[in-house]
Amino acid sequence: MSAQPGDAAEFCAGLVREFDFTRYASTLFVAPEQRRALLALYAFNVEIARVHEHIRQPMAGEIRLQWWTDMLAGQGHGYVEGSPVASELMRAIETHALPVERLTRLIEAHQFDLYNDPMPDSEVLDTYAQETSSALFELGARIAGASPEALPEVTRQAGIAETYLHVLTRLPFDASRQQVYLPLDMLTRHGGGVDEIFAGKMTPALRATVEEFVDLALSHFKLMYEPLMALPQDTRRVFLPMAVTRRTLERARRPDFDPYTPQPDSRLRILWTLWRASRSRDFRG
Repeated sequence: MSAQPGDAAEFCAGLVREFDFTRYASTLFVAPEQRRALLALYAFNVEIARVHEHIRQPMAGEIRLQWWTDMLAGQGHGYVEGSPVASELMRAIETHALPVERLTRLIEAHQFDLYNDPMPDSEVLDTYAQETSSALFELGARIAGASPEALPEVTRQAGIAETYLHVLTRLPFDASRQQVYLPLDMLTRHGGGVDEIFAGKMTPALRATVEEFVDLALSHFKLMYEPLMALPQDTRRVFLPMAVTRRTLERARRPDFDPYTPQPDSRLRILWTLWRASRSRDFRG
């Protein structure tokens, strides 16, 4: 039996609330007519980004990702109604004329997650960020009515900064799976290697790498600011998660920061950070 429209929307909201609370909470500050489509987009991202957590062999992940690619290409219509996320995503695509090609590229980028190849350098990581996190900001901004021509720079910088933060906060989890998203060339330049990441302890080489990495992330955040201010207020609200990104990156600059000792924000703290940001001139106009 296929899910009813209201049930599908509720399912997407619950999925995002559980696995991407910052983005879920950010939708509380956008216009109601935009919220459903944003939650559909974010639920789709949760589904794609977590594929590698549910598989033992890369081929199984490839099959799951191919299902989504086929669905977007119109080859999986018979299964769309049975998937609340797929049905809500297709509704968002049709309502807001979202480019399917951008969603397909996001899926393709996450194929990297299925294998244990280390991230070779920051250039490759930046490309990965632009195809994943930047795509979410771009598509979310389009849902909010932004002109595509106004988005390339702000979404590029926001996506890279956010991805860098995810690399840091997920470092222990990824290391437990023998995955390395911290750029290998940066680690090598400071005299380190992947074995140090897998060992789960901060070494001088790893600390120097993290410090450089955080500074680079904050530089991308600063480059986001000017083009962000040029966007309409409703569009800027899509970028509210960056308030949490900035706060966490600044905390990571402290000398005692240790990614192997996570200090995740409570949901109340995330809500407080987003609420304060929503009332600032950055997001109110």
